[in-house]
Amino acid sequence: MKYLPLNPQIFFTNRKRFVAKMEKNAIAIFNSNDELPTNGDALYPFKQNADLYWLTGIVQEDTMLILFPDNPDKKYKEVLVLVRPNELKEKWDGKRLRAKEAQEISGISTIIWLDTLDGFLQPLIHLADTIYLNTNENDRKANKVAVRDYRYAGEMRRQYPLHKYMRSAKILKELRAVKMPFEIEVMQKAMDITEKTFRRLLSFIRPGVMEYEIEAEILHEFLINRATGPAYGSIIASGDRARTLHYVSNNEECKAGELVLMDFGAEYGGYCADLTRTVPVNGKFTKRQKEVYNACLHLHKYAASILKPGISILAYTDKVGEEATKQFIKIGLLKKSDVKNEDKDNRAYRKYLYHGISHHLGIDVHDLGTRTEPIKEGMVFTVEPGIYIEEEHMGIRIENNFWVTKHGNKDLMKKIPITVDEIETLMKR
Repeated sequence: MKYLPLNPQIFFTNRKRFVAKMEKNAIAIFNSNDELPTNGDALYPFKQNADLYWLTGIVQEDTMLILFPDNPDKKYKEVLVLVRPNELKEKWDGKRLRAKEAQEISGISTIIWLDTLDGFLQPLIHLADTIYLNTNENDRKANKVAVRDYRYAGEMRRQYPLHKYMRSAKILKELRAVKMPFEIEVMQKAMDITEKTFRRLLSFIRPGVMEYEIEAEILHEFLINRATGPAYGSIIASGDRARTLHYVSNNEECKAGELVLMDFGAEYGGYCADLTRTVPVNGKFTKRQKEVYNACLHLHKYAASILKPGISILAYTDKVGEEATKQFIKIGLLKKSDVKNEDKDNRAYRKYLYHGISHHLGIDVHDLGTRTEPIKEGMVFTVEPGIYIEEEHMGIRIENNFWVTKHGNKDLMKKIPITVDEIETLMKR
């Protein structure tokens, strides 16, 4: 890992929170993700299962976690399972964790090797009444591949058909949505690296630069600051391409008179940042660009002001939609008659703002959480309104990340330049 060692208290606290939600005399088992092939004998870069990482901090493949809080043998109330280091394999693929190293990262004292698991696990299962198994219950999930969690669940049900089975994901969806202060410290490092990167870009962008050159600057700044890399594929969309929400080609020239929308964020210590800024390629907003940008900034500030405990994301989005309608009338995108005659299931403002305003953020960019239940203290959200005008070949989005606390929302990106004057001044330099 490139990042500095994290405080193991993060993962100890996360396990404590999970165990407190388990039924009596229950065992919970978590698996790492699969290593996935590309072509030939090559593999995609390994990405750890987010739930397993949240509980252990371990990023190595073929890792498992076993939690059995009511185990009569205190030594085995929590067990970390690792692949046994193999000196020959390490000559090809690099070093694997030793037990002491894994203990320091995770705070788990009992480590066993994967090749001893079968004989170790069966007696524990026989002691337990309930087995918690994990699956991906992110509402945005779209994969059709039977990944390891689902295969393992099937194997366990065949081997132990008379046990009671429960869903770990239901607990994790609730817990992971609420971030502890230790987690926010790590997220803030990802935000700070992202800030450094944006400031670097303001002195780099100019007419004639290619979108992929901006992407390269982003990656360079991330890596020299110990980020794992991008939290997601960077979007560098100049001109009319900014209206494509997930534009990732990043292969066109940025031209004078255009805006360039940049949606990027660093991943540090397993946690993500998610920033969007839209800036003029030549360093100066036109009068119309400034008008639309300030309308988007107004929506951004309004959304942040109502993002508080007690409101649901659905209700929050509706309120931002009402404010967007007012702004779009003000800048000439909508007429009052458009609003009067709008389809209530497809509001008039949706022509120019056709995505959600906020999503949960954490270990995953689209992190676990609910859209229908009230927002709680401790949750972290993006706030990212946009205005996309096909007739003017223009797309603007402004995005910061906010931690919801009982003392008010904390903007984790408050130091990142956001106003027209700040952006123009820094680009001029």
